[in-house]
Amino acid sequence: MTLLDVAYGRQPADTIIINGTLVNVLTGELYPAEIGIFDDKIAAVGTELRSGPETTIIDAKGGYLVPGLIDGHLHIECSKLSVTSFADLVVPCGTTSVVSGLDQVLVVEGLPGVRRFLDESKKTGMRIWWGAPAKAPYTVPQSTVGFTFGPDEHREAHTWPECVGIWETVQEMVEHGDPAVMEALELAREHRLPVFGCAPLSDARRIGGLAAAGVRLDHESYSHEEMLEKLRQGMYGIVRESSVAHFLEENIQVVARAGARRVAFCTDDVHAADVLAGGHVDRMVRMAVKAGVDPVTAIQMATVNCAEMYRIDHLVGSISPGRFADVLIVDSLEDFRVREVVAAGRLVARDGRMIIPTAPPARGAVSPFPVREVTADDFALRSQAAEVDVLAIEFTEQVFVRRRRDVTLPVIDGVVEPSVEQDALLVTVVERYGKTGNMPVAVVSGMGIRRGAIATSAAPDDNNVICVGASRADMAVAVNEVVRMGGGQVIVVDGEVRESLPLPVAGIVSDLPAAEMAAAETRLDELARELGCTLPSPLMYLFFLSITAIPDYAVTDLGLVDCVNLEVVEVIQ
Repeated sequence: MTLLDVAYGRQPADTIIINGTLVNVLTGELYPAEIGIFDDKIAAVGTELRSGPETTIIDAKGGYLVPGLIDGHLHIECSKLSVTSFADLVVPCGTTSVVSGLDQVLVVEGLPGVRRFLDESKKTGMRIWWGAPAKAPYTVPQSTVGFTFGPDEHREAHTWPECVGIWETVQEMVEHGDPAVMEALELAREHRLPVFGCAPLSDARRIGGLAAAGVRLDHESYSHEEMLEKLRQGMYGIVRESSVAHFLEENIQVVARAGARRVAFCTDDVHAADVLAGGHVDRMVRMAVKAGVDPVTAIQMATVNCAEMYRIDHLVGSISPGRFADVLIVDSLEDFRVREVVAAGRLVARDGRMIIPTAPPARGAVSPFPVREVTADDFALRSQAAEVDVLAIEFTEQVFVRRRRDVTLPVIDGVVEPSVEQDALLVTVVERYGKTGNMPVAVVSGMGIRRGAIATSAAPDDNNVICVGASRADMAVAVNEVVRMGGGQVIVVDGEVRESLPLPVAGIVSDLPAAEMAAAETRLDELARELGCTLPSPLMYLFFLSITAIPDYAVTDLGLVDCVNLEVVEVIQ
């Protein structure tokens, strides 16, 4: 028996979903229909489909039949959950496809690590459509990582069936003509792969340049006017609502001005606790409806619009023959709550839970970080003056954006000391791959902690160990504990590890169930706040501190980076 045998009615379907109202995202219509499934594909959509004694019947009981939802841009690893644990978290919410670069495991373990994550996803209810990063790491100047990704790696990656385009093409790399990125874009053109942008806070000139370079879509608009300009210049726009970057209410306004035809949804980076409390892409559908978007239009944004912009609409995004059998059953389009989830032809989730949670693959032994034991002296910023003026990286109210702050700090016995009174703390990035041993020291403002130190090895874009502290001694304890665990997040106070979260898979994720991850994250954040941190998500703000694509300053294992001029600058002025 084949798909066509079922499609033409020559053989009965493996599974038929009955008693439902189809949400046809291709035409915008609602009408009664049955869905006939062969293996993992939709074979037929109609009425009175052929069944047999072995056919499984799923009764929708009057519910609406909706395509599986698609997250249009997602860093799975930033959840700190493994692919298996993340899938078990979001599939019950209706997310059956995600577009991801897997760029964090890529810089740690190379293409073999990406391959393992993609293979792992095949045993879950969540399909990963992989975007090969334009280059990795994205940091400029390039920081130290386990594996880099450039044109040679693109040539192999573009042959992989999961590869759907070029991921996270940072606007500065295009504007300044980064040779590796330019070659990747040329390879994409040759292989007919679309290019995905990363262009926050762009003006019309830069947007036009990206469009001219072939960038097809972008997920980084800080205002609806910015997104509108991207739409006007031929790009697709993705509305983002992450755990920290809350842009849906702002960017959904573009629908009233330009329509939703070229607009989709993404979450980018999410915490387990936020998904457990409020949902995933399904929450974005509800938010859009609340903002005045027609329910069917909102569902189109979460399904077929996203599939079309990524050129995968022949496989996902609608309930139509030949597509993967990813079908949601919901009782209300206005209050969009997923009752049941069929993924790849199997009923996998009901009432917000996986019917049978997925077992993660067997993992090898935790690989120790090749980092020597550090001491407080390793984090000494030295000067012979009595006091020094330093350039501090200051967090702002605008999410993740860091500005310059000039601070005068005391020097004691030739060492620049942090000042909790001025909210000027020390920060270091410890190279974890055993290549350089770099551990530069800079100054950060806005974390607000008055005691202790916080460290994390989950730290895009290079996943070196970032540590910020009011005490150099506590910083040393924190870094050593992360190394001892083989990766993770810790908070140290007065020499004692007060909270820790091991991340043994590549030093960046864990097989913990989502609820346990959420509890661990809550403990870390609550302790950080007890120590004085006022940021909305202390650990996430910390682990994004190495991203040089966010203005104006960052810190990597190379030192303090001016993200506008793309160069390492001196801390002491």
